[in-house]
Amino acid sequence: MTQAFAVWTEIPVTDMDKAMAFYNEVFGWSLTLDTSGPNPMAVFGNSDGVCGGHLYPGKPSAAGQGNTIHLATPGPLEDAMARCDGAGGKVVSPVIAIPVGRFAYALDPDGNSIGLFEAKAA
Repeated sequence: MTQAFAVWTEIPVTDMDKAMAFYNEVFGWSLTLDTSGPNPMAVFGNSDGVCGGHLYPGKPSAAGQGNTIHLATPGPLEDAMARCDGAGGKVVSPVIAIPVGRFAYALDPDGNSIGLFEAKAA
């Protein structure tokens, strides 16, 4: 069995409600706050062996200075870019084509660097 290279991601945010609203709007998720553990978090992904992650109360790096997590967008990339800008984030690059699809760099409302990724049609 091949081991995944990335197994979990964590995105630090300063306002959980605002961050959950942003990620729900941009990616079409239904994040909810989970307070069952030692820290509140909002979990995404991690089904069928796919890498997942969560938002958690933390201190983000300076705007655009931390790691970049690329997240799959529902529908066309340009639509996700518009949702990002409309939900309080900021798209910071043009669309970039790569062999497996297309993406654009963006910042979430806390300045976390994210990639908005659209896979190439099969």
